[in-house]
Order: sequence, then C-alpha cells, then structure tokens
Amino acid sequence: MDAPPQQEDCRPFIQVAQLLREAGLNAPAVLAQDLEQGFLLLTDLGSTTYLTALREDDSKADALFGDATGALVAWQLASRPGVLPPYDRALLRRELDLFPDWYLARHLGFALAPQQRELLEDMFALILTNNLAQPAVYVHRDYMPRNLMLSEPNPGILDFQDAVYGPVSYDMASLVRDAFISWEEERALDWIVRYWDKARRAGLPVGADFGDFYRDLEWMGLQRHLKVLGIFARICHRDGKPGYVEDAPRFIAYVHAVASRYNALAPLAHLFDQIANHNAAQGSR
Repeated sequence: MDAPPQQEDCRPFIQVAQLLREAGLNAPAVLAQDLEQGFLLLTDLGSTTYLTALREDDSKADALFGDATGALVAWQLASRPGVLPPYDRALLRRELDLFPDWYLARHLGFALAPQQRELLEDMFALILTNNLAQPAVYVHRDYMPRNLMLSEPNPGILDFQDAVYGPVSYDMASLVRDAFISWEEERALDWIVRYWDKARRAGLPVGADFGDFYRDLEWMGLQRHLKVLGIFARICHRDGKPGYVEDAPRFIAYVHAVASRYNALAPLAHLFDQIANHNAAQGSR
C-alpha cells in the first residue's frame, strides 16, 4: 500500500485490520510498515472481487452472500465500545448534508424552496432518530461487493479504514443495497432474513421481530443512499471523476422505494418526485 502521509493516515487501517483478524476474519496482515513515508507491506487477498464474480455469474450469489453475512456476524460479535470512533449524530448529519449541498445544488442546480428545505430537515430528523436508536456494533461502513474478495477463507475484506461504532443494521444495508449492482427485492429480503437469523442466534442485538429489524435496515439504508448521492456528485465535480454519478439513478430508486413504503417518509418521496420533474423540465429545454 502506498498512502502518502499528507493525504492518508495509515494508522486506522492498521488498527481495523488487526480487529478484523482478531475476530477470525480474512483481512490483510500487515507484514511491514513505514508510516513516515506511508508504505505498508500487506498479504494479498487475490484479484477477484465479489462484484466481478457476481457480474460474471449471479448464480453464485447465495453462497457468496452466505459467506459475507457469516463474516459480518463474526465482526459484529467482536464489538467493544470505545475502540472505534462513534457513528454519532454529528457524523451522520454531516453525511446527510452532502445530498442537498452536492447532489441537489451542485450537480442538479436544484435550489430548495424554503418549504422544501424545511421538509428535508424534518425528514433528516426522523431518519437520524431511527438510526441513533439502534444498538451499536462495529461498522465496516463500506461492506459491499466491491470491497469483498473471493479468497480463502471467504470473503477477504478490504477498504475498512473508515470503520466506526454505530447502528447494527448499517453494514447489512450496505451489502444488499449496493452502489454498483442491484437485486430483486425478494432475493435481497431472503439474504436479510438469513443474516437476521444468524445474528439473533449468535446473540447480536437485532431484536426478536424481523419486521422491526427490516424497518431499521431500510431507514439506515436511506441515510446511506442520500449520503452516497452527495458523495458521487462531489467526486464528479470536485475530483473530476464523472463515472460514479452515473450510478445515481440506482440510489434514487432505493430512496423512492423506501420513502414510499412508510407513511412518515411520504413527504420525502414527494420531494423526489419534484426533483424528477425538475430534471425532466431541464432536459426538455
């Protein structure tokens, strides 16, 4: 790993790699390090990501997701408070703010009217209340097919340096509501049920009622979807990498589907309809 110190701090990577390996998971081992120059020598987890494997043959999905959820349960069981930074209200809110600042204002040129801004504030408050009420565990924060490797033991786990201590449903929401590949609702629901059953049997705080856990996962995913829309727009306009924002429609669909399922979130679905009508009007000019 070559991570220039003025741009990256390798210490969180080293810390979380050790936590993952202590949990019995297949994260890279750090064989040597030079933090002053930003060099790490790591073990190799191979070259095939889950994303590549699933795009080539999605018949492997059930087995791969079974391995991924088993690893996730082991990671969460290792959780201890005070080890990783908290996924607190301030951080969750900063992430949500990326949506109006970067996706709406910068990318779409969509100026929120005062009533729309107040509506979005109300929706953010509801989402954060749900997120922060969930039990806390270790959160990888990007536990998705692009960061899981076909490896032995499976999966190999990468890109974990931003791990935090936060809502129990977050990593499962990341896994099944991915940025780069989508699944039929029934298939994703089956994987979520199987994870919830493993987690419940292992004693993780996922609750005895699957419906409650699924609602929490959807509301947690909603926070992530809005954040990712903002991040993709920022990568496009600040960093000059437009490829990511091409996947924005996937996240818009995720947001609209969740907001349409819950009465309290109906105003958010309506706001997204207004945004879509704005885009259509802009495109017809």
